[in-house]
Amino acid sequence: MKQTMVLSTALGVLGTAAAAQEVNVVSWGGAYEISQVEAYNKPFTEATGIRVNMIAADNPATPLKAQVEARNVTGDVFDVEVSDAIRLCDEGALVEIDPAILPPAPDGTPAVEDFIDGALMDCAVANIFWGTVIAYDTTKFEGEAPSTAADFFDLEKFPGKRGLPKNPKRTLYLALIADGVPADEIYDKLGSEEGVAQAFAKLDTIKRDVVWWEAGAQPVQLLADGEVVMATGYNGRFFDAIVGEGKPFEIIWDGQYMDLDMFVIPKDSPNPEAAIEYLKFATDTQRLADQARYIAYGPARKSSAALVGLYQDGETEMAPHMPTNPDYLTTAVMDDPEFWADHDAELTERFNSWLAAN
Repeated sequence: MKQTMVLSTALGVLGTAAAAQEVNVVSWGGAYEISQVEAYNKPFTEATGIRVNMIAADNPATPLKAQVEARNVTGDVFDVEVSDAIRLCDEGALVEIDPAILPPAPDGTPAVEDFIDGALMDCAVANIFWGTVIAYDTTKFEGEAPSTAADFFDLEKFPGKRGLPKNPKRTLYLALIADGVPADEIYDKLGSEEGVAQAFAKLDTIKRDVVWWEAGAQPVQLLADGEVVMATGYNGRFFDAIVGEGKPFEIIWDGQYMDLDMFVIPKDSPNPEAAIEYLKFATDTQRLADQARYIAYGPARKSSAALVGLYQDGETEMAPHMPTNPDYLTTAVMDDPEFWADHDAELTERFNSWLAAN
């Protein structure tokens, strides 16, 4: 009886402590944030009593680095791109994560074998595959519609403003794809002076007709407002606009740029234990599959694929909208974090100089 009372008291204290805890998650906002709230945050709080505070940023790596440098870390879990995860880990800003703590697949397969190649790193655990793709407003074109990356650059055949991200990573490669460079040769080209010059020459052909965007919600809004007729942006955002909001957009998968998003935990986070529990929960098989009910991003675990079904409308099959669909991979370019670690600074400087030139 005494042991039972002690156990009950201990469980009560733990429950109270969990209920008082919180975890601050910094992510990308918009439809992506909604998918995380529904698939991760709500069930996590229900299961643990730990409140999740969601904070949106145009690029979560930016406030993470600033908080670490200021020695005033307020976020616990940050959702960042692969190249940022590698850089911040190398700089000693992140906690190392032992994959052995991650939950196995439902059939017992260890997490280290269940995650897709490249999804586990020393300081990061992936949650999704996503793609930067082209989308266009179907109401702006009569007759033949654009269908390739080359069409994005063809102002004569498909007139109108274009929306592009204000960074070299997702513009230079697209220019080369549109100029006929095979996907598997993109980084060789970008690693040479000749290839970089070729990319900028292609961008010159549409420069005067480009509206530059910096936040993920902007290309969707630019299309919706009629400020552009075609834009590149995140496939999940376009999917949400098309299926969730009924926008008259169509996605072009030719030349998509594929990347992973990673969860990382900064050193000196205010709630380190809750951060680890959140990361473990959010990257289990079921949670990653559940996220695909709300947005068209591919789960980072192999065992999640079979559990991906319908969109939240109960009608739309999600598989055809995933960037990992085999039909879309022929001309896809996968992010190369090592290339960008070596070349990002110089290409960004050159890109900014090109933008500033008449």
